[in-house]
Amino acid sequence: MFGPVLARYLARRDIHYGWAIAAVTFLVMLATAGAMGSAGVLIKPLETEFGWSNAEISFALAIRLVLFGLLGPFAAAFMNHFGVRKVVSSALILIVSGIVASFFMTELWQMVALWGVVLGVGTGMTALVLGATVATRWFDKRRGLVIGLMTASNATGQLVFLPLLASLTEAIGWRTALTVVIAVLTFAFILVLLFMQDRPADVGLAPYGGRTIVPAPAQKQSFGALLLSPLKALRDAARTNTFWVLFATFFVCGFSTNGLIQMHWVSICGDVGIAAVSAAGLLALIGVFDLVGTVFSGWLSDRYDNRWLLFWFYGLRGLSLLFLPFSGFNFYTLSIFAIFYGLDWVATVPPTVKLSAERFGAERAALVFGWVFTGHQLGAASAAFLAGASRTSLETYTPALIAAGLLCIMAALLVLSIGKRAPATLMPQAA
Repeated sequence: MFGPVLARYLARRDIHYGWAIAAVTFLVMLATAGAMGSAGVLIKPLETEFGWSNAEISFALAIRLVLFGLLGPFAAAFMNHFGVRKVVSSALILIVSGIVASFFMTELWQMVALWGVVLGVGTGMTALVLGATVATRWFDKRRGLVIGLMTASNATGQLVFLPLLASLTEAIGWRTALTVVIAVLTFAFILVLLFMQDRPADVGLAPYGGRTIVPAPAQKQSFGALLLSPLKALRDAARTNTFWVLFATFFVCGFSTNGLIQMHWVSICGDVGIAAVSAAGLLALIGVFDLVGTVFSGWLSDRYDNRWLLFWFYGLRGLSLLFLPFSGFNFYTLSIFAIFYGLDWVATVPPTVKLSAERFGAERAALVFGWVFTGHQLGAASAAFLAGASRTSLETYTPALIAAGLLCIMAALLVLSIGKRAPATLMPQAA
């Protein structure tokens, strides 16, 4: 609505409108990440109120993580067809509706339907693929840095809301706590309506760092062809070793972050006598250092071999997870873990996006990364469920933590099997 006006205002001050789009996208991903991360404080209250087991609640939340990942490739196709603004605003409405409806749930199937399906679809439409799409469309230069910022907003948003939500949940209940998330989502929705533009050409600009205004491609696809385009991208990408390495390593990324630590951290700390608010505070500390680490990762990915960056990121994360079960869970060791692990929380994302763009071409980068991100969320869902099942049957999270650490070490070695350099023409261009 006000995008062209703001674009002209910023142009007079030599500021590219892409930075405004990046800022709006940052806030949208921060808000939707808050909705994702809020699930971490629900496990204990829902166990108490409804008598559902940790494994049952984890199953519902695992469905959300699967859909969050599976929607990524189709979200990219929808954004290409309908536009970023329409897709994102529709997703925000769906997320808010799901949270509000969950205030009145009384049965486990309702938890699965609302927190599993509805929020899974809504958040899946605004996942990391949104950040990758905005970065590739609006930035020719500083793309790695922008991806780092977007990734940091997504990951940090899932963590920094937790101390506030945990405090409100303890004081006045989980329903009232979630109204904070609803308010932030509503604010993000207003920003999208006012300022979001689909492409630089919509405001008469070339991408940042570019010289040529790139018009939107003509819409030649039917809706059926639109739905098939992610599957065709998967078919072509699946013929390459690079895709499967990125998919497998990103599976480990999700297993060792969102599904395990984010989802179960409060419960892990609760098992050793740490209060929910204190545990959420440590998770927020992880989020703060994640912001630093992921932005720095984006800066590094513009300058160094992304394969070796992934080697170090996965290897160091694995060591930190192997250390955690034997740390003694005191203030000092947990603080060390939070800082060290936080710097590496999702530092793997910018190098993965850059490798996707290099190997598969800019036009299909978002679609291919969407499928790679599906691997991330399948890993997260696996960890969310298996860690909950481990806690229910063995009364400990230690096996899950050790398994995650060992998988990270394996991922660090696997990523080096990607060739040093390949042309960005491994896949045929979209018709």
